[in-house]
Amino acid sequence: MSNKYFKPHEAFNLNPHRYDIGIFTGLKNGFEDNLFIKKLFTLPEKEYPAFYQYHLVYFLGKEPDREEEFFIFVWQIVLRRINFIEHKNPFNSSHATDMEILEKLTIFQKYLRSIDQWHTQKTLPEIIADQTELIRNQQSEIADLKAELKEARQWDGYINIRNEQALAILDLFLQMQKLKAPDGNELLITPAQNTWAKMISKYFREYDQENIGQVREIKIDKLRYYLRGIDPKDPLKRENEIPEKHRLYTITPTKKKR
Repeated sequence: MSNKYFKPHEAFNLNPHRYDIGIFTGLKNGFEDNLFIKKLFTLPEKEYPAFYQYHLVYFLGKEPDREEEFFIFVWQIVLRRINFIEHKNPFNSSHATDMEILEKLTIFQKYLRSIDQWHTQKTLPEIIADQTELIRNQQSEIADLKAELKEARQWDGYINIRNEQALAILDLFLQMQKLKAPDGNELLITPAQNTWAKMISKYFREYDQENIGQVREIKIDKLRYYLRGIDPKDPLKRENEIPEKHRLYTITPTKKKR
């Protein structure tokens, strides 16, 4: 059976890809498993994923949608070689080299386990146990998230504004931007004027006069209209003035106590 799984070293190619399988004269059929292990033995551990993916891409180019077949083929090559080494006489002259190869194979096998989505070496009870544990963990996470959501909702709610006076609130916020802290610097540092609009739109609601007892969302674009062209040095100067009927309050600092 000809090799179809691994990208072969083209015969007499003086500049092959470093992951190609074979020798200078090419890849002889029936020796791909030995040459795959030999190539693996020359690579550092950090290149194992790239080495595997290199040949997987080659295989899928000819056999699309058969990734499982490729994985099982590689898995069996590694498993057979591990079993072979483990059953060798530990007192033979190649024992030290065998142990070195075994260590590399074991590390590569660990990588294969990490990408094994087909449960290649697991029995049905093991698969069921894994799935049961996964479901148990997910149920625990769901329970924790529900508890967090319930606690968060206890603090949810809106501040309702009477008589369509969202602009009155915006006017107060603009006035607040002129307030000074005791050291004479800005009390509220607001480089992004849009933040005020976001805050009102998110946390405030207006009574709906057409539907008594109901409230409605405050459209952020309505607020942004009155935030255009604000002078950072004077927040009360803006392109579009808030109508006089909504400018109901004036914030004034208290007199300093002596």
